[in-house]
Amino acid sequence: MVLAKSKNIVGLGNSLMNDRFGKGKGADMRRGNHQAIQRTGVNGETYVTNAKKEASWVKMRSVTEQAALDEFLSTAELAGTDFTAEKINNVKIIHTDQKNPYLLSAAEERATAKRHRDNRTRLTVPRRPAWDATTTPQQLDERERLALLEWRRGLAELQESDDLLMTPFERNLEVWRQLWRVIERSDLVVQIVDARNPLLFRSEDLEKYVKEVDPRKNNLLLVNKADMMTLEQRTAWAEYFERAGINFRFFSAELAKEMNEARGLESGEDEDDEDDEDDEAYLDEDEVDEEVDGEGDELAKEARKLDIQDKQEEDEQWVDEEELQTGGTGERAPLSAEERTRILTTDELEALFLEHSPEIDTGPDSAPRKTQIGLVGYPNVGKSSTINALIGAKKVSVSATPGKTKHFQTIHLSDAVILCDCPGLVFPNFATTKAELVCSGVLPIDQLREFTGPAGLVAQRIPQPFLEAIYGVKIATRPLEEGGTGVPTAEELLRAYAAARGFHTTGQGQPDESRAARYVLKDYVKGKLLFCHPPPADPPLDPRAFNRALYRPAH
Repeated sequence: MVLAKSKNIVGLGNSLMNDRFGKGKGADMRRGNHQAIQRTGVNGETYVTNAKKEASWVKMRSVTEQAALDEFLSTAELAGTDFTAEKINNVKIIHTDQKNPYLLSAAEERATAKRHRDNRTRLTVPRRPAWDATTTPQQLDERERLALLEWRRGLAELQESDDLLMTPFERNLEVWRQLWRVIERSDLVVQIVDARNPLLFRSEDLEKYVKEVDPRKNNLLLVNKADMMTLEQRTAWAEYFERAGINFRFFSAELAKEMNEARGLESGEDEDDEDDEDDEAYLDEDEVDEEVDGEGDELAKEARKLDIQDKQEEDEQWVDEEELQTGGTGERAPLSAEERTRILTTDELEALFLEHSPEIDTGPDSAPRKTQIGLVGYPNVGKSSTINALIGAKKVSVSATPGKTKHFQTIHLSDAVILCDCPGLVFPNFATTKAELVCSGVLPIDQLREFTGPAGLVAQRIPQPFLEAIYGVKIATRPLEEGGTGVPTAEELLRAYAAARGFHTTGQGQPDESRAARYVLKDYVKGKLLFCHPPPADPPLDPRAFNRALYRPAH
């Protein structure tokens, strides 16, 4: 009797055969990834291993913080060394969290700020190793890994030896490679920073690295979200930037977007007016007056908000055609007091890029080459919004022109400008406490465990009457006779917010302070609760006096 043939074609034997002859799932990835990595063993022997079989999106994941064990393993992988666990020795993992998760006193904060100034020059970005036509991809990959490893070791030594708290910084080599490519091909590198704390998001060493790659390249600091600052605050920061010799301008991607939308509505209304002239003739005069008044109010609000009125339109500086072609190589005249504090429009920003770009070499056949502008910044400073505002300001469609080169994006903005969009990159910087990192938007709020420190910073920085008016609550604080300071604590603020919103814990029914903290902190990061850091000065400026105008009803 002949046994029936099994219909089950899935099994261990079939899996082994498919793996051997390059069939089945994952075969394409295995065939396309044969890059070898040379490693050194414990006893000094050299051997070759295959690279990790990972997709491109996995390699491009941003890594800013790692646990102690994960950081140890990634360091060993970068070094290309192997290790063997020993059962006799005890492994000790040092807890890397900050000892005091709460706030610093005024004296401790001043001492910490002084140490930050003394060690600021040691905050560097990794350099790309030198290479030429004879360098193989394997050699370049090994050099880049060793360069990143030495850079991480230097930052770890700075953090441990001097007891300095640093912001989370990018640890993924693939992300740094995108920055290296953008710097190499860009004529002007623009750092986009948040106007509420520009120095936290600015990398001084990046500007030095740009000059090291090519002395002809220029740097520009674009202070985004400048609409959140008053004129006096912009003036104070402008004076600081000029004293420090920093090339800067103010911009607001959000206001530029609103301006583009207003222009689109006006153009659409003009077309509707031409098509519907007969229909409008039958409108009542009162209705016409109401429509005109409504549109006038909206446009007036936009004009006041954008701070772009007739006086500023008369003072606009236009770039000549010859200067657009040569990139404005002549010496730039010093800016006036009004010009240096003004928030630029999208057209002025494009002209500014050409003005600050160096003279570029002609392309093949002596054809003029487009100026390439590299845009670099943290993931949360509005870099994408700036690019969208620039693209949205164009009359022609640009949806077909953007193209991707590797992982960074090149966008043809006009006949003279190409934007090189670098992925969001977190540079190393100093911080006083982890609460400061949360309030600055560096650390994610949804993954927050200790919330009293960041909420306490918000309660200290935002005046109590403003908090009560924004949220419609009454914050009960401890009287001065009972040891109160007159400033709400984190618990007092969060309990009042939770009670007003109906946030209660399960079981006991107490105000849910943790849930309330997430809402309050997100409002602070988005700018609903506004606070701008003052520029460094001697003597230091009072933050409360510096932000007093923000909380006036007229603002």
